[in-house]
Amino acid sequence: MPNWAQLLSEINSQGSVHDVVRRRYVKELSNLTGRNVIVYYSGWLEKQDLIRQGLTGFEVNDSDKNGFMAVIHGMDRSKGLDLILHTPGGDIAATESLVDYLRAMFKNDIRVIVPQLAMSAGTMIALSSDEIILGKHSSLGPIDPQINGAPAHAIKEEFDRATRDISINPASIPVWQPIIAKYSPTLIGECEKAIDWSNKMVKQWLETGMFRDHSDKESKADRVISELGDHALTQTHARHISFEKAAGLDLKVTRLESLGQDMQNAVLSVHHACGLTVSSTPAFKIIENQNDVGFISSANMMLTPAPFQAMPQQPGPDPQQP
Repeated sequence: MPNWAQLLSEINSQGSVHDVVRRRYVKELSNLTGRNVIVYYSGWLEKQDLIRQGLTGFEVNDSDKNGFMAVIHGMDRSKGLDLILHTPGGDIAATESLVDYLRAMFKNDIRVIVPQLAMSAGTMIALSSDEIILGKHSSLGPIDPQINGAPAHAIKEEFDRATRDISINPASIPVWQPIIAKYSPTLIGECEKAIDWSNKMVKQWLETGMFRDHSDKESKADRVISELGDHALTQTHARHISFEKAAGLDLKVTRLESLGQDMQNAVLSVHHACGLTVSSTPAFKIIENQNDVGFISSANMMLTPAPFQAMPQQPGPDPQQP
């Protein structure tokens, strides 16, 4: 019979009700597919108030590597990996490092399942896999890199336009001067390097991943980069890329709905359980596997309360009235 301390330790190890329910559905998905499952789930949509207050860590960053190391340890890697990916994107260097690590662990036996959104660097991670599974509700995004929160392509386009306009009409210098002044002298060079880096990286992943058996893999990879990496074509970094658009680029994408109702239910159950966790608890990022091993980032800051506003006092009864 366990003592008090042992029972308390067992209860604490089970986590919250959200943890128990979420882990059950992650395990059910793994049992259904016979593959390893890792959830990488950011709560950036649910925690907008905290983002406005300055909380960071929602994005792909170098600290995520510790989480992946923890959840991959002890796995039977011969079963491959299904990565449930829901992220706004993040740092290019951290993305490159993470993809290199996942490939070293699972080779090319990686499927990325996008339950809702894998934007920016999240799309880059998806493109590094052997197959992407998208539902009717799922979206990828452009892969143009960001510099200080602004698309590198957009910065370079604006600078190039200013150069052209000024060379044609020097009188336009006063118009462009305050616009160009916001850019540091080295920023344009940084943008050009970031664009070249991300393009080469994704091209190499495509050629050694989902296009590796294609005779025209180089031209196919170039087309994907042109369509998803050119800001002039995607128009905005927030643009959503549907299954149809991804399939039109010859990417190896599979409809979630085509895998059967059981698979659809299993994936969406994990998605909803994660969404409820990040919306109802301090957790804002979940990295977790089917073996109940998790690396969960939680916010230790409070939302700023709204200023108190007194309700107008209603007039009471006239004391002289009966």
